[in-house]
Amino acid sequence: MRGLGTGLLAIALLGSASVVAAQAWQSDRGDGTYANPPLNADYPDPDIIRVGGDFYFITSTFANAPGLTILTSKDLVNWRFASHVVATLTGRPEYDLKTGGAYRHGIFAPSLRHHDGVFYVAVTPVGEPTRIYRAKDVAGPWTMNRLSESAFDPGLFFDADGTAYIATASSADGTETLLSLDPTLRRITARRVIHYIKGAEGSKLVRRGNHYYLFNAIPQRLGLTVSRATALAGPWETRNQIDDTTGGHQGAIVDLPDGSDYGFVMIDAGAVGRTTSISPIHWRDGWPIWGTPAAPNRVPAIARKPIQGMPIETPAAADDFAQPTLGLQWQWNHNPLPNRWSLTERPGFLRLHAAPGSSIWTARNTLLQKGQAPSSRATITIDATHIARGDRCGAGVFGKYSGGVALGRDANGRLTLSMQIIEDRAGPAKTTIQHAIRESPAITIDTTHLTLRTEMDFVRNTGMVAYSIDGTTFTPLGTPFPLAFDWRTGTFQGQQFSLFCYNPAGRGGYLDIDAFALDGRR
Repeated sequence: MRGLGTGLLAIALLGSASVVAAQAWQSDRGDGTYANPPLNADYPDPDIIRVGGDFYFITSTFANAPGLTILTSKDLVNWRFASHVVATLTGRPEYDLKTGGAYRHGIFAPSLRHHDGVFYVAVTPVGEPTRIYRAKDVAGPWTMNRLSESAFDPGLFFDADGTAYIATASSADGTETLLSLDPTLRRITARRVIHYIKGAEGSKLVRRGNHYYLFNAIPQRLGLTVSRATALAGPWETRNQIDDTTGGHQGAIVDLPDGSDYGFVMIDAGAVGRTTSISPIHWRDGWPIWGTPAAPNRVPAIARKPIQGMPIETPAAADDFAQPTLGLQWQWNHNPLPNRWSLTERPGFLRLHAAPGSSIWTARNTLLQKGQAPSSRATITIDATHIARGDRCGAGVFGKYSGGVALGRDANGRLTLSMQIIEDRAGPAKTTIQHAIRESPAITIDTTHLTLRTEMDFVRNTGMVAYSIDGTTFTPLGTPFPLAFDWRTGTFQGQQFSLFCYNPAGRGGYLDIDAFALDGRR
């Protein structure tokens, strides 16, 4: 498909309304095997634990709210959403999109553990002390306390006697420090340096038999190490494991109900973001080895499911907005303004009142959902009757590249459609600057009931938007635009689908969204 003209590429990307697949991605192949990754979307900095017959997976969410997403599974392959640990982000005005906002910051690299009937999450928001969240039920409610210092990428660990520790290392230093916590996990009682690995971060600490195993990411070379000791104080010996050429660079192992182990590891996967794969683990001379004995030291693309017989399940994506609360698949770009959105003002619709913002990057109340590889397409049915002049309301993408189809009104009050895509680029002194890279002239339309479409193709790293008057025939708006992931600019997340409504004047009309459907183009 490379080298096609703009018009042909637009047709290839958007297809027709009849080209629909059930899901964008399904890992379970239905024959007792799975294809990596189980979730082909941006689920970075993974930590996975098992409690009885259930697995729980926590991931970074940065400035998105609600934050700290947890999913659950019976077999490590088929996942569904379980909860978000934090409803809104607290502690800094940037979380309310003030003083430039918290894009690329916020909360990341959480650690999840379960001990004596309680779930615990350790996480260190940027510029703040480490927090400990706890709940008896993974669905909450969660309570939080702060520790006295900041532990980078904190790896929470409970030893066999119940003593709690945090292992922490930063790639800027590589020194592995062990913090001892009091029985309530509210106070640091001791700290000691236990090891050094050049460039290490992302600490994960587990115990198997008489040995402790410390997993660390080495981001400079996108590699993973494991260290082994018979005492937490050391001495430790370290071995290189896999890297992004053989499977990933940040993760650890989780025990299965039969006593064996399985691996989980994050890999940089292009514009979709950082995905998490799972892998068989076998042991050799007391060391965990990724892959199978027949194909060691690499994460397999396809493998036998670690637990057989569980039904196929994928996280929720589509939404008809018939419930009084948002589905767990949704997050706001920062803390939302609660009086600028509603699911009850018009039952069965999501109403987005125009929020303040000079562009989609600075606008409040942009609602997001992860893009899914290899290709995913969002179809959104809307009622634009109450769009006001100055509004920019619609649907598209968000991340390194942001924007999409925007509705507004011209000087004569006629409804208009236009497309704009902005790129977040590096600016002076570690700031970023937004530049418009794609724009289309506004066109007028005679109907207020429309269907919008956004497609993200993560094979070509290309996006496209379109609209339909009848819900069947779609007309591309503007030209294809790039998609990308970058930790220095954008959101430090993969490209996401977006629903937005803002007005530079601070107030305007509103957009009613009837339904959001997500499928994979084939």
